[in-house]
Amino acid sequence: MATSRPLLRTKLLQWLLVPLVALLALDAFVSYFAAVRFSQRAYDRSLADIARELALHVAEREGQVVFDLPQPAQRVLLTDPSDTLYFRVVAADGRILAGDEQLGRLSASPAREREQPFFDAMVDGVPVRVAMREVLQPGGSIPLATIVVAETENKRGELAREILLSVLAPQLLLIAIAGLLVWNGVQRGLAPLETLRQAIASRSHVDLRPLPEGGVPGEVQPLVHAMNDLMHRLDHALTLQSRFIADAAHQLKTPVAGLRAQLELMLRETDPQRLREGLSRQYVGVERLARLVSQLLSLARNEPEALRTVRLQPVDLNDLALQSTMDWVPEALKKDIDLGFEGLNRPVVIQGDSARLRELFDNLLDNAIRYSRQGGRVTVRVHDRPRPAVAIHDDGPRIPVEERRRIFERFHRLLGSGADGSGLGLAIAQEIARIHGAEISLDDDADGIGNTFSVSFNAPISSHSP
Repeated sequence: MATSRPLLRTKLLQWLLVPLVALLALDAFVSYFAAVRFSQRAYDRSLADIARELALHVAEREGQVVFDLPQPAQRVLLTDPSDTLYFRVVAADGRILAGDEQLGRLSASPAREREQPFFDAMVDGVPVRVAMREVLQPGGSIPLATIVVAETENKRGELAREILLSVLAPQLLLIAIAGLLVWNGVQRGLAPLETLRQAIASRSHVDLRPLPEGGVPGEVQPLVHAMNDLMHRLDHALTLQSRFIADAAHQLKTPVAGLRAQLELMLRETDPQRLREGLSRQYVGVERLARLVSQLLSLARNEPEALRTVRLQPVDLNDLALQSTMDWVPEALKKDIDLGFEGLNRPVVIQGDSARLRELFDNLLDNAIRYSRQGGRVTVRVHDRPRPAVAIHDDGPRIPVEERRRIFERFHRLLGSGADGSGLGLAIAQEIARIHGAEISLDDDADGIGNTFSVSFNAPISSHSP
């Protein structure tokens, strides 16, 4: 089962919006700590002012350190609507001059150990912010007492939250607007692709016209070009396939109908001798039909598109032509034809497909022997200058100049030749030659009788055997 893949629209939105959301989260994280630091610094100053005010009421009288701030004044100084304030005044000799007992249970954080003027601590399990201030003798450096002031952190947290919200609210609005703009931009940017999709989806399976390129973004145009190229090649392949099917149906219809009619006659025949003669005729007809089917399949196998699957390897043209010539000796003897071969005493190596090249030479030799006169001659010559070539000379009827191009067309046969054939052999040879980048030419034979078919190859000549 195919796995679902995210749409391009979804990917684009993820690539654009996720970084924005990540930046917002990072900014919120940084803003929170900045807000906490700002609120701490603001209220630490207030806490330091309280400690300084308390320090003003520490004095030394008759050798004793005293704290002379009245209770009403203490309540006014230490009253806060949001937080609870604690204080304690401790003389240098350890005597507690004034303050709250809760600070005796104060648990300091490690910051206190580093003797910072402000540090965090716990009072009865509640976090507090603590400020310490030493009171020195007037004009001296001898400490008289230590002032400790602690405050719960309610208003600090509230101020930090207010600062954070005041910073994040505009940013959230900005992200929302940016998200809408990104969504709209992605929708508009992908609109041509949607139009292209609809244009493809609305087509029938036989409509292989090029896709319109108007309004398509530049980044998508290579894709449209590739699709149009694919459609062109697909149209060409389907055209070749349709032509092959039409040709095959046309060529097979007549022999199959003839065989059927002869079989119907034979089914009504009771004379064994005549039945045997009819079977002999049927055998010849079946041979012709088999050859026709073989040629049709060969033609389909050697269509121009076959060039993509053919793997060319070094082959000895001299040896290949000799083998093909020897295979056709029995057929030449049946017509009393002098079949000769004139090769070179060295290899002629080209790049080719040996099976297809044998098929090319077989079709040319079949054509030469089939149309040569009884008792004539067919000669195969191989040469390598100015380029590798194989020439087949025959004694068949001279092909008029105006017909020499048409004989390579499918199912084209010369009128009045009198020989049996399907008109596919030379067409197959032509297709195989094209696959190898070779060229087939037709000229009058040198002695003025018959024709010469020459296959010239562009492949480089090698002096070594394959």
